[in-house]
Amino acid sequence: MKHPRVIVGALALSAAGLVALVADEGYTDQAVRPLPTDRPTYGFGSTWRPDGSAVQMGDTIKPPQALALTLREVRKGETALHRCVTAPLTQGEFDSLVSLAYNVGATAVCTSTMVRLHNAGQHAQACAQFDRWVFFQGLDCRDPANRCSGLPKRREKERAMCEGRA
Repeated sequence: MKHPRVIVGALALSAAGLVALVADEGYTDQAVRPLPTDRPTYGFGSTWRPDGSAVQMGDTIKPPQALALTLREVRKGETALHRCVTAPLTQGEFDSLVSLAYNVGATAVCTSTMVRLHNAGQHAQACAQFDRWVFFQGLDCRDPANRCSGLPKRREKERAMCEGRA
């Protein structure tokens, strides 16, 4: 079945997209550093507390608050994408962009080649761009020695979602 394209302003993260996002992020009730040089995160990968200040080591959060914080951040990403994506997208394309924006920030996504390609109607090429988002602080996460192999796996899932295979 061909997935219909819809004006981006009419799209919101789907339930399946949210489930995929929180599954990829994982949950922790205590602040952790996913990698030694990473910012502290808690809940479902949140780097910000509900009051807008940065998460600090020692912070804790309960699942309902973590989900509410995630949804708040998702909505910010959706709003940014509604502004920068001008081409109609499928639900999977939009969900994959929201997931990426949650992970790397909406500004990075909105200024990316991926969004430029979507806006040019080159959706297959745009989805292929997920293969380029596998670096963390200059480290290629495809190299097992860099201990960030979860990132390429996440990008594979996002690409599959973008291409309508997930």
